[in-house]
Amino acid sequence: MKAYHAMRKEDARELDDPARWITRIAVNSCLDRLRSRKWQFWRKRPRTSQDEGLALALIRSSAPEAEDRYFAAQISSRLEAALDRLSARQRAVFTLRHYDDLSLDQIGELLGLDVGTVKAHMFRAVSKLRGELRDLYEGSR
Repeated sequence: MKAYHAMRKEDARELDDPARWITRIAVNSCLDRLRSRKWQFWRKRPRTSQDEGLALALIRSSAPEAEDRYFAAQISSRLEAALDRLSARQRAVFTLRHYDDLSLDQIGELLGLDVGTVKAHMFRAVSKLRGELRDLYEGSR
């Protein structure tokens, strides 16, 4: 990128040896990176596994950040509100299928319904939920 931007400048001059020039840019970029603070951690990292474990403990946590937890809570509350607006049977079919991971046959047997009726309730529940929560998944495409 540096070479490309340098060549696009109005005051760029004709090069005698472009390969040598590009190589010099690459070497200087690597040296800059090695001198940067980000790489100091890896260059000075401990050599023993015990010390390495200590250093890894100091690295940022992989747990979700506060913003991610906030949005997850918002989505969860929106989903709960949308589920509350379903009919009792639609909510039962949806939760048994998606939360308890039961098959359609098992749901029908449990609720005393034909499998076709279970499918119809599932379709209606999913359609309603998609309509109410559309803004959550359309924005991520």
